[in-house]
Amino acid sequence: MALHARLVAPPPEPRHEWPWHQAKWSAVPCNVLWQGDRRMEAETYLSSGYGLRVAIEGRPGGWKRFDKLARTWQPSRLKGIQVSPEFGTPFLAATQVFDIRPVPRKWLALERTDDAAQRFVQPGKILVTCSGVVGRATLSHAPHENTLITHDLLRVEPFDDEMWGWVYAYLRSPQARAVMIGAHYGHIIKHLETTHLDALPIPVVRSQIAAGFKRTLEKILDLRNRGYQLALEAEARFERPFSPLQVKDWGESGFSVRASDAFFEGRRRFEAASHNPGVAVIRRHLTKKSEGFVTLRDAGYKIWLPGRFKRIPAEDGIELVESSSVFECNPDFEKRIAEGDFGDDYQGRVKAGWLLMARSGQIYGLNGNVGFATVAYEGKVVSDDLIRIAPSTDCALKAGYLFVALSHPLFGRPLVKSLAYGSSIPHIDVADLLTFEVVRLPHSEEEAIADLAEESAAKRAQADVLERELAADAGKLIDRFLAGDMREFNS
Repeated sequence: MALHARLVAPPPEPRHEWPWHQAKWSAVPCNVLWQGDRRMEAETYLSSGYGLRVAIEGRPGGWKRFDKLARTWQPSRLKGIQVSPEFGTPFLAATQVFDIRPVPRKWLALERTDDAAQRFVQPGKILVTCSGVVGRATLSHAPHENTLITHDLLRVEPFDDEMWGWVYAYLRSPQARAVMIGAHYGHIIKHLETTHLDALPIPVVRSQIAAGFKRTLEKILDLRNRGYQLALEAEARFERPFSPLQVKDWGESGFSVRASDAFFEGRRRFEAASHNPGVAVIRRHLTKKSEGFVTLRDAGYKIWLPGRFKRIPAEDGIELVESSSVFECNPDFEKRIAEGDFGDDYQGRVKAGWLLMARSGQIYGLNGNVGFATVAYEGKVVSDDLIRIAPSTDCALKAGYLFVALSHPLFGRPLVKSLAYGSSIPHIDVADLLTFEVVRLPHSEEEAIADLAEESAAKRAQADVLERELAADAGKLIDRFLAGDMREFNS
């Protein structure tokens, strides 16, 4: 069959411009490249942090290099020997240090760990991330005691104790964070060295200003420590009727179950995790020691998951609360998205007093974790990966008691995590959570446990609000310094 030529549209004209975005560029003097680290990465000089740094250093006085106010150091790279929990010392990675309730995943042999003494931190130590997401500062507190802390966190020690609050507030300020991000290096995984912090320009505030920042930081530390202590008291009171219990077999070497027991009633779950022998032991133990059970549906809780929504970046949009942020001390809310349909009656928002549960992720990590929604989240859009657990006006269980019952390390978390299904990224289904049975205690005990847990959450929320105010106040002071107002600074 012959093929005949056909008329077709001419090919489009070749594009002479990059079709996706405009290249960001600027000219800098050659002598800039001969100073300090002699940095050759373009992003160093194109970042907003570089401009802020030049502006601070351009002031004739009132500032010093960071190494004149504080010592920044880093432990040597860790080469620990991993052992079982009963023989080792708990170890926390950089991201775990920011958790409200850090849960160690590794235990190291202390006598085989180089410079072990330098890897412990005391409450009040300033720590700064130096790998991955760099320049994020936090304050160590009670959960970090007697725990080995990763070398991926820089240690900052002010020479003058009176400057402790200001040094931390400066590191938490948006300007200092921008300068640190502008100073990082690396292509895939960004890094920050001690020398980069040493070279930061820091305005030096007057003694009375520094004293105010110190008092605020002391209050933040006290609130966090008190919140942690209250959480431990709530857990201890919850477990008192059930202790002792030692689970010897978590099914790691395999196990078998009767088909009639596992697959022909309820949800007919075929995943091995839901039939874990350790979980079965816990359930039988709670049945013997408790005053019964109640499902979350019968207790009067409304449980739902918003539909997936688009996250369209918008500089003037609504703050987005990511899943991990709910379980961190003073998380960063750096993402803003455009207003839209967020998939539920509350338009993606939450109310203080609700519980939020991570419904996806790895079993050893985020999945199944429970957190309190606080006033800090109101008005923000909360991730669609968090299940909403909202109490009704006539709930049989207070939210504080339910939080402890779901999050207790032995009598709660393993039961919740057994609900997860899926291989690569396990998920928890709302239907399974609605029928989850919560163990009951005498009413007075449940009330006391709930009060402790809710007071603990309130202390943590208060500390987070104070820390945000601390960083905002530091940012305002730096703005005034850049504008030439030297009244609060040593000239």
